[in-house]
Amino acid sequence: MPRGRYSLHDPHDGTPLGEEHFQCAPGPSGWRYVAQRTAPSGDHAGSVDLTLDELGRPLRLELHASSWQVRGAALDGVTWVRMDPTGEHATEGNVAAHGFTGASPAFLVAVSRLLRLVPGAPATRVRLVALTDPVLAPRTLDQSWALTGRTEHTTDTGPLTVDEYQVAEVDTGEQHTVHLAGDVVLSAPGIELEELESPPSSFAA
Repeated sequence: MPRGRYSLHDPHDGTPLGEEHFQCAPGPSGWRYVAQRTAPSGDHAGSVDLTLDELGRPLRLELHASSWQVRGAALDGVTWVRMDPTGEHATEGNVAAHGFTGASPAFLVAVSRLLRLVPGAPATRVRLVALTDPVLAPRTLDQSWALTGRTEHTTDTGPLTVDEYQVAEVDTGEQHTVHLAGDVVLSAPGIELEELESPPSSFAA
């Protein structure tokens, strides 16, 4: 069961945004990721709980940030309920999308599991609902994902396969690179893996 710590920062100016202490593992339903977020001050800043089915679809998502809360799942596209800090007002949403995205590294792994790309195949377009900090406001966006390389590295615990993805924002054309080893993000804009206590779990593409 991989567990460790990511540092998060603004991908444009490098401003520290805190850390995410996570653990994740394959399970009977597919894959689950849980994490606690801390602010740069060390104070608690939120949490992530994401469960995917065997096809990579979100069975259950629960996000907390700045006292806001979102619960969502794949249902007629994706459906979610967003609740304000007082707990008195909830708004429901539903769009024809494939999954969710946001600041957590969990969402990058989730998209890779959903698309199951192979090296050299044409880029695949995916529609996602982005839940952005600090108030988890939903926004629908389209991305293009391509698996541009797969490299095997020798480690003390055996071979480690690293996948390199080219991700493009369809509306702006902005592109960035994501490196994944199984269900662990090695590097991505705004994300650095600082600590890993056990090897990444692999999964069939």
